[in-house]
Amino acid sequence: MLRAGLIRQLMAGAYTYLPLGWRAVRKAEAIVREEMDRAGAIELFMPALQPIELFERTGRKSAFGNVLINFQIQRGDRRVHLALGPTHEEVVTDLMARHISSYRQLPVCVYQIQTKFRNEERPRFGVLRTSEFLMKDAYSFGTSVDQLNSVYDQMYKAYCRIFARAGLNYLPVEAESGPIGGDASHEFMVPANNGEDRIVHCTACGYAANLERAETGRVPKAKPVSSSMTQLSEASTPGAGSIEAVCRALGTTPRQMIKTLLFLADGEPLACLVRGDHEANEAKIRRAAGCKSLQMADAVTIQSVTGAPVGFAGPVGLKCRVLADHDVAEVVDAVVGGNAVDMHLRGVNVGRDWQVDATHDLRMAEDADVCPRCFGRMQLVHGIEVGHVFKLGTKYSVSLDAEYLDEKELRHPLIMGCYGIGVNRIVAALCETSYDEHGLIWPLSIAPYEVLVVPLNVSDTETVESAERIYAELRNLGIDVLLDDRDARAGFKLKDADLIGIPLRVVIGGRGLKEGVAEVRWRWESESRKIPLESAVGDVVEMLARQKIQELAKVPN
Repeated sequence: MLRAGLIRQLMAGAYTYLPLGWRAVRKAEAIVREEMDRAGAIELFMPALQPIELFERTGRKSAFGNVLINFQIQRGDRRVHLALGPTHEEVVTDLMARHISSYRQLPVCVYQIQTKFRNEERPRFGVLRTSEFLMKDAYSFGTSVDQLNSVYDQMYKAYCRIFARAGLNYLPVEAESGPIGGDASHEFMVPANNGEDRIVHCTACGYAANLERAETGRVPKAKPVSSSMTQLSEASTPGAGSIEAVCRALGTTPRQMIKTLLFLADGEPLACLVRGDHEANEAKIRRAAGCKSLQMADAVTIQSVTGAPVGFAGPVGLKCRVLADHDVAEVVDAVVGGNAVDMHLRGVNVGRDWQVDATHDLRMAEDADVCPRCFGRMQLVHGIEVGHVFKLGTKYSVSLDAEYLDEKELRHPLIMGCYGIGVNRIVAALCETSYDEHGLIWPLSIAPYEVLVVPLNVSDTETVESAERIYAELRNLGIDVLLDDRDARAGFKLKDADLIGIPLRVVIGGRGLKEGVAEVRWRWESESRKIPLESAVGDVVEMLARQKIQELAKVPN
C-alpha cells in the first residue's frame, strides 16, 4: 500500500489515505451502505465525543482500560470528562432510551459509518490495527429473541453480500456466543498468511470457527488399562514451575504431562486438566463448568486448594471440583504437579490416583484436529477479521434504562444486537490477499479506478490526442478512468500500472498506433489483446460489463 501510493504513515497507528487509497475506501463504504440500506437498516450519524458517564454506567470505562481514549476539557468554570468513541453501544442505547417507548416502534435497526478511536498500545499490521479507523457499526433493538434472530439473519446475509461484492475470499466463522447463548456470534474472516487471528476450517463440510469458539470432534477416551501402569513416585523438581522446566529436569515431554490450571468459577475453586502440550480454552471451561464468571485463581486460593504455591498443582488429592479434557484420560503414567513445593509425581493415572466422572472438550483446537461436524480433518489458518455480528441481549439496555412498554403497559429492557464492519480492513484485506510479484490486483468493485489509459509517448501529438479522446469518452459514460499523462519512460509507466493494480489497462502508442489499434490487458492476465482505436471505447465498456457480471455472479442473493 505504501509503494503503490495508497497511504502514508503519520505516526504509529495513524495513516493518511492518499487519493488512490481513499477512492478504494470510499468504494468499499458505498458497497456497505447499499447493502445495509437494502437489509432495512436506517443510517444516522452519532458524535465521536461522548460523555464519560455513559461508559461508567455500563462498566466499560474500567473494562476498556487504557484502550479508551478519555480526557478532560475546560468549559467555562467547569471541567468536562469526555471519551473518543471506540464503538457506539452506549451512545445508541442512550438514544433509543430517549426515543423508544412502545413495542409498536420495534424492531428497528440503525447504522452509521464513522471514525473510531482506540489507544492501541502496540499498533501493528499496517492499517489493520490502528488507533483511528473507519467502521460501520449497526445496532438492532427489539422486544424478543425472535425479533433479534430475524434482524441477525438479515445482517448475516447482508455481510455475505458485502464481502462477496468487495471481491474478498471470506469465511463466516463461529465465534464465542453472546449472553443469550447458542450460536449467537459470527466473525467474517479473510484467510491471510499474516492475519492476526487464528481459525480452524474444514474444507470438506465448510465448518469454521475462531479458536475461542472452535470445537473438536474428539470423543471421551477409554481410561488407561491398569496392567500397563507403573507405580506412582515422587520426583524432586526444585525451582521447576513450568512445563518446559519440568521436562528438562525429569527428561519427559509435554505430551506426557498433565497441566493443572486453577480458576475461580463464580467465586468457587475449579481445577482444569489439559495435556502439557495443549492450550486450555477458557470459553469452553466456562461452558463446561456452567458458570457466569471465570478467572484465574489467586495465590491464596491455589495455596488453600493444593497446599503448594503456584506452579506445583496436580490432580492427586485436590480439594476442589475437577474438569478434565478428553485427551487427559489417555495419558498413561503421567507427570503431574505434586501439590508440594519443588515436587512432581511420576506414574500418575486416572482411575487409580485421581478420579473424574466425565471428560470434556476443554482445549484450543489445533491443526489436523477432527471436525466436529463431518469428522474430517480441520486446517488451522490465519485470518483477518473484517466483520462481526453478535447478539448483545440486554447488557446495555439495562445499564442505560432503555425500555419499552408491551401490550399490557409493562416495562421491559430492549433486546439488542450489534453488527460491525471495518471498512479500512476490507481494503487492507484485499491488498493482503490479491496481488502478485508485480503489485496489487483489484476487483472492479473496489479498484480506485476501473480503467487506466496509458499513452506511451506524451511528446507525440497523435498519441496524446488518441489517449485523451478515449479518456474523455469513457469519463462521459460514467467509467472510473485514470489517464497516466506523465512524461516518463514507457517501461516505468507500465511497471507502475502493475503496482497500482487498476483492473483494465489501455495502452496507446508505438507500433500499435500506426496499426490503428490499442493494447488492452486485464491486470490478472499475462497477455494483452489488440482492439481497433476507432471502437476502443465501446470495446472497453463491453469488457467492463462482462467482468462486472462475472463478479456479481459470485454474490449470494
